[in-house]
Amino acid sequence: MRQIWITKAGDPEVLQVKESPEPIPRNGELRIKVEAAGVNPADILGRAGRYSAAPPVPYVAGFEVSGVVDMVTQGVTGFKEGDKVLAYTDFGGHSDTVCVPYLQTFKRLDWMSAQDGAALLVDYLSAYITLVVMGSLHLGDNVLIHNVMDGIGIAGLEICRLVGAKIFGIAPLDKHDLLRQRGLDFPIDTREHDYERVIRETTDGRGVDIVLNRFIGSDMKKDYRVLAPTGRLIYMDTAIIDDLSRSSWTQFLQPITTASKISVIELARDSKSIAGFNLANLWSHGEIIQDWMKQIISWYDEALFRPVIDKTFSFDQAADAHRYAQSQENIGKILLLP
Repeated sequence: MRQIWITKAGDPEVLQVKESPEPIPRNGELRIKVEAAGVNPADILGRAGRYSAAPPVPYVAGFEVSGVVDMVTQGVTGFKEGDKVLAYTDFGGHSDTVCVPYLQTFKRLDWMSAQDGAALLVDYLSAYITLVVMGSLHLGDNVLIHNVMDGIGIAGLEICRLVGAKIFGIAPLDKHDLLRQRGLDFPIDTREHDYERVIRETTDGRGVDIVLNRFIGSDMKKDYRVLAPTGRLIYMDTAIIDDLSRSSWTQFLQPITTASKISVIELARDSKSIAGFNLANLWSHGEIIQDWMKQIISWYDEALFRPVIDKTFSFDQAADAHRYAQSQENIGKILLLP
């Protein structure tokens, strides 16, 4: 099989496509011939040596795949050879063949393409958990999504639109028209406008019910201030990927270590909450993830949304895919195709 290996920490050129023996699934696993695999911020950070959860180099990155089952083992229920599926992997997804536990696998609908399947898991699952499960998203809520143009941001935008929430989204001015077409109500370019002031003026001072942010740092106090009473500020463990030039862990973590501290007393006084989220820590909880993914796939089945796929790259173009992801110019998902 062919795999994209991170041979050492460094620039995209450290990625190498290598041939490896075909994997043999264990009991309770099935083997998938991969047709598409997602690229995520953790892949970029891991390649740069900035992702603490990554295994020691060399290793194969990748957390989500879509393809066809070609082998089923004892203990697997509900799947057979030839089934079209999507699955999440605990690393190793940037391969043309993967073995995964069946509880981490979901059947693709007949009208779901392999590329759509690969674009669903990390982004839509992350957005669903943070907004619906942890954020208690409701009809009429005001929501602020930082970096609304990437895969998770677009997924969050779609979910807010389905529920009937009003969405403020932070993105460069040249992306505003496209994002409005996707349902964004209030695009904000922070180079031109203070998002706190825009939100205050637009909501008559009330603020937003949910802030979804993946950039822990100096905006914490501002994010907290724009929350309405009972508002929820949710941070995701996908660190900044545009600061990879920082030469040390100390410099890289500076935005986090200098983040404003908010005490429990302040939270109780203001009736607000702050939560954190890391999808990787939930991979072993297959039973509850199954329920959440069923809802996402049900929305897809009803044609209530379709993932936005920005660009696809072949395995041999993996370095180009990483460079493009690191540029943060994409609107939606970046995929690798074996």
